Amino acid sequence: MNKEIKIGSHIISKDTPAFIVAEMSANHNMDYNRAVEIMRAAKEAGADAVKIQTYTADTITLDSDAPCFQITQGTLWDGITLHKLYQTAYTPWEWQAKLKETAEDMGLEFFSSPFDFSSVDFLEGLQVPAYKVASFEITDIPLIRKIAGLGKPIIMATGVAGLSDIELAVRTCKEAGNEDVILLKCTSAYPTPYGDVNLRTMPSMGETFDCITGLSDHTMGGAVAGAAVALGAKMVEKHLTLRRADGGPDSAFSMEPEEFKAMVDNIRIIEQSLGKVTYELTPGQAKEREHSRSLFIARDMKAGEVFTPENLRSVRPANGLHTVYYEELLGKKAAADVKAGTPMSWGLVDFGRA
Repeated sequence: MNKEIKIGSHIISKDTPAFIVAEMSANHNMDYNRAVEIMRAAKEAGADAVKIQTYTADTITLDSDAPCFQITQGTLWDGITLHKLYQTAYTPWEWQAKLKETAEDMGLEFFSSPFDFSSVDFLEGLQVPAYKVASFEITDIPLIRKIAGLGKPIIMATGVAGLSDIELAVRTCKEAGNEDVILLKCTSAYPTPYGDVNLRTMPSMGETFDCITGLSDHTMGGAVAGAAVALGAKMVEKHLTLRRADGGPDSAFSMEPEEFKAMVDNIRIIEQSLGKVTYELTPGQAKEREHSRSLFIARDMKAGEVFTPENLRSVRPANGLHTVYYEELLGKKAAADVKAGTPMSWGLVDFGRA
């Protein structure tokens, strides 16, 4: 896979650093100034982009008290209806143009997850550089087809998707002429138990669908994100809030700014340490190799004395003959008197009297 996908001024490929996305979601708590503060915190923590969600309660669900609209799946939001949840969690559309402008002034990319045709049209009017398809929308094929047809990068979370769901969604994009697909390994549990992440699926997903992959992560802390980058993730998305204690629908599983920065810093260390496939020694390694093992004279010896395990040893440093010659030298005789601590060399061997 040698694809390159451009989101704003950022290139995403197998050779570039991971693209770090701060998901604001509902953490603005319906306060515009707080939303700006979250974006500022994202920038200071090292994020490359901030992502929001574009919907209203009426565009994402129905205002119904019927049993199927009740949240009862053992989540943080049990006990209310979907409509009531989304009334408290949505990002007001009248904020979004200004938020985008503010984010870009900060040097952040800004994009969103739309949840219906009207939100796609709205975001296209804002000229967002990419679109995110949320986990629960990966089965909304008409929505994916509309987004893919715009020709911009389409990022899809797979939190509730089986293999056939992913296959259909990716095929829909390609049939619309859009090959710029990024698949995010995701588990839709809030927070996600570590044992449910199954990160090894991510590189398999990349091979199966020939696409760039990443992680949309709802676990606590940054360890899973770092592991994902070590496995090849080229995008990492994490929820960001100012303080979990401030409350809000997503606060309990969101990162605070200091945690987000630590995660980004660790990701950059991991990327640096991954390096490339090489067996060449660095200059530092080559210097340190001087302290590796070699053969030395361990006791004073007289000319004609036989080399034995007592007077010929493998020790540090590496000034003498390579240890591979140890057995070959045992039983041979010294060519001259030699002091203990002398590096072994072929010149010390009397081959004529072996």
